[in-house]
Amino acid sequence: MNRNLTKWILSAFLTLIWSFSFAQTTVSGKVIDAETGEPLIGTQILVKGTVLGTISDVNGDFALSVQSDPPVTLVITYVGYERQEIEVTASGQSLDIQLAESTLLGQEVVVSASRVEENILQSPVSIEKMDILAVQNTSAPSYYEGIANLKGVDVASSSINFQIINSRGFGSTGNTRFVQLIDGMDTQAPALNFPIGNLNGPSVLDVESVELIPGASSALYGPNAFNGILLINSKNPFEYQGLSAFVKTGVNHVGDNADQDPALMNTFSARYAKAINNKFAFKFNITYSTADDWHGTSTFDRNAANNPFASIGGTNPGADRLHLHGDEAAINLAIFPFSSTFGALARSRNFGPGLSANNYAEQGDLPNHVVSVTPWEEKYLADYGAENLKFNTGLFYRLNDDLELSYLYNGGFGTSIYTGAQRYSLTDFSIQQHRLQLRADNFFVRTYATIENSGDSYITEFLALKMNDNRSGGGVSTWLATYGVNYLEYFNNEGYQPGDIAALRQSDPTAALLIDQAAHNYAREQNDGNGSDVTGYFPLDPVRNLEEFERIKNEELDGTIPFGPKFSDATKMYQTDFQYDFKNQIDFMEFQMGGSYRIFDLRSDGTIFPDQDGGIQISEYGAYMQAGKRVSDNLKLSGSVRFDKNENFDGQVNPRVSAVYTVADNHNFRASVQTGFRNPTTQGQYIDLNTISTRLLGGLQENYDRYDLARTSSTGEVLAFTGGSVNAFRNSIFSGNGFDNAIQELETFTTGDIKPVVPEEVRSVEVGYKSLIGNKLLVDAVYYHNTYTSFITQVRIVVAGEHTSESLPSAQATGAQEGDANYLTILNGSALTLNSDGSFTGNTAQIYSNLDDEVTSQGAAIGLTYNLPRGYTIGGNYNWNRLEGGFTENNLTEFNTPEHKYNIKFGNRKVTDKFGFNITYRWQEAFRWESSFAIGDVPSYSTLDAQVSYKLDEFKSVLKLGGSNIMGDPYNQSLGGPNIGTMYYLSLTFDELMN
Repeated sequence: MNRNLTKWILSAFLTLIWSFSFAQTTVSGKVIDAETGEPLIGTQILVKGTVLGTISDVNGDFALSVQSDPPVTLVITYVGYERQEIEVTASGQSLDIQLAESTLLGQEVVVSASRVEENILQSPVSIEKMDILAVQNTSAPSYYEGIANLKGVDVASSSINFQIINSRGFGSTGNTRFVQLIDGMDTQAPALNFPIGNLNGPSVLDVESVELIPGASSALYGPNAFNGILLINSKNPFEYQGLSAFVKTGVNHVGDNADQDPALMNTFSARYAKAINNKFAFKFNITYSTADDWHGTSTFDRNAANNPFASIGGTNPGADRLHLHGDEAAINLAIFPFSSTFGALARSRNFGPGLSANNYAEQGDLPNHVVSVTPWEEKYLADYGAENLKFNTGLFYRLNDDLELSYLYNGGFGTSIYTGAQRYSLTDFSIQQHRLQLRADNFFVRTYATIENSGDSYITEFLALKMNDNRSGGGVSTWLATYGVNYLEYFNNEGYQPGDIAALRQSDPTAALLIDQAAHNYAREQNDGNGSDVTGYFPLDPVRNLEEFERIKNEELDGTIPFGPKFSDATKMYQTDFQYDFKNQIDFMEFQMGGSYRIFDLRSDGTIFPDQDGGIQISEYGAYMQAGKRVSDNLKLSGSVRFDKNENFDGQVNPRVSAVYTVADNHNFRASVQTGFRNPTTQGQYIDLNTISTRLLGGLQENYDRYDLARTSSTGEVLAFTGGSVNAFRNSIFSGNGFDNAIQELETFTTGDIKPVVPEEVRSVEVGYKSLIGNKLLVDAVYYHNTYTSFITQVRIVVAGEHTSESLPSAQATGAQEGDANYLTILNGSALTLNSDGSFTGNTAQIYSNLDDEVTSQGAAIGLTYNLPRGYTIGGNYNWNRLEGGFTENNLTEFNTPEHKYNIKFGNRKVTDKFGFNITYRWQEAFRWESSFAIGDVPSYSTLDAQVSYKLDEFKSVLKLGGSNIMGDPYNQSLGGPNIGTMYYLSLTFDELMN
């Protein structure tokens, strides 16, 4: 971290630490259950307006010393019981406190909506909350997966231990439009800029609450709080003490109709917290889980639209399947007549006296068909040994009644799968966070660091390419060229003369298709070994040659991009936040101010970013203020504004105004208008990554310049073209239309088309209604409309080479001269590469930019919860989200959200004193998925999760039996995501204080 920044933080901490005063008020008492008279162990007793508090002991007794004169107000809370506030008017007072079990809905207190405490019914924006009881009693396999049951939430799972949360559209497997805070720390991976799920977060033993705000929140939370924000709060060791432990064992892949056998999964977690003299407290958590990950088994063909045999039900020879790797390497057979390398090989392959493969190629017998290398199933390449080890530690010291200094450490280590532009096997990764915080009742100052390390993580597609390319016999290019020769050999074997098949395609296309299909089958059989011992062929068969396959795989796993499939990432993020509430200085309204300062330190050793020379640093800062006032008994108005500045972009101002109108007790209407923004991610600014077929580039001007993306030839011809027009050009050429006609398809990309990426903005209008009817029915309804400007997208550019003296002989018929554009160089795509000598190879780049047009979306949601007699609860929610427009056919929408979905839940945590249960049914309709990884439909699915629990009082434990997706049909949450099957589990939770 910057030295000056560190000195400033330390100075601020020292300035805020002031001298101790002597205790002047003492209070003691006992807390019991109002109905049974039993003592309540571990009840929280907090002194309002301070950081001071304690808990009741095994007899329900407590004692407190307060460093101020009476009166003081105590806040008494216990899980599942109604909150009480009691005023202590004299020192030495003894209290007998009776707590009644909570039966009313809508009594939760939330903080995240306005950064101050308020009743959830009167929140100015839509907000969802899971309290401790909801966390402990969720029907989902874990509390984090249970967030999917909240209103307005969408989830995309990349792995059994890696879920990505989103709300209100534009979901993805790496959601950069959503912010997740754990104890105030942003949990984004600094190099990827999206939350990492719960890979380093607290276990169920240490979670106090979860709050979710769907929709824009930049006015209070800054960049990227764009489509929503999730806040997870862990337990303070002063308030939650003792030993607790959790063990879960189960089996997943039950009933899968894929390639997975049922497999064991295990989780163990322990927490210990202790307070000493009500001055110092600590906690320690450890969690370890293992499982056989959900497998990627989809054979969805990304190139299905170009299947030449679709009309006759044939297999696509150029298939590019989602979870088969190696088939990303492909070529159009029609390009071979333009290749001197192929021509030499084809001339050397004699089919008879005076007849070679080249004779057939010259007569047009090679069709406009894409061919891909025979792939491997993902299970042979990816690491499916899902594993997660987490340490969470906290040290807390009360300097006096008003100030608490704390240190937190969250560390996550393990193995997982992530779907981005490619499939990533995250092996032995780590992400660690350190936080130092000083807080009082009316302010906080915190500083923290996030440190990630990619470990041995690698790109599975890149591994397949390297394994194929380094095989003896010439690798991928030789395989593809040989395929073309074998393809033509089939025609000779069947007695066809050069040009016969080309003519048949004109006179009888269906008959020609059948012959072409047979030729493809023959060529692939010849290339892949025709079923014989394939040790000397490739792709190497992992079934018959597993030992050799693993040897080559391990060899090719060495090395980082561009020499191997691994990427090196040790990026860091440093952040300081502060907030001050003027409630002690201003009594006629609410007023808060705060701010933040952040530094990204990008360190990928040139494998992700162009940071070979010591890293790239990005700084950004922001400040906000908020005011709120109840202008009448029924109406409260509030407003906030925030300014943020990233060093690479202009400053952003984001306001929010809101109103809450109470028409009767517990009947509240709300409305808000706010803006949000997100800076281009660190990748959106600086990425420089070879993904085989294209080079991904950040959208800053320097990347346009480095790769000369709007270049012209030495004779003044434009060499850069839009990706869509190049596809049309290729199709025209391969259909035999000739160069002159095909060139007319090309759209140039010039300096006037360069648009360096800028921040994306959203304007959101929201209205809602939340009420508690008859103390039984909780209703929460919301409608929103979003308008996005400068929507961040990506543009594909293909750059042609120039004619040289070597290429001219074959182009002189077109009148080309040396230095003119050589259109042959864009007939096949590969990643644009800047060589060490300053020259370029390859031709394709995909760079971040912004849409010119506005993008609009709207949606609505309603949630209902009803308290039935004897503790039973039934509820559910319905969600509607729709993209209205703003995109063209040349852009990926990436809305990736079902229009309709709903959840239904039913449960009772105390059917008896010992027995409880919870059931949740979820359904969502099919929807369109568009991303750089795949475009297609995600089928509709429905799931049923259930759990029953049994309390073992004598062992201070709860036994739980549960199942997820127990109806048994595997499903996918994203296109390219894993096949999620059924799991069953048995867990045992021990808690010394049973809270």
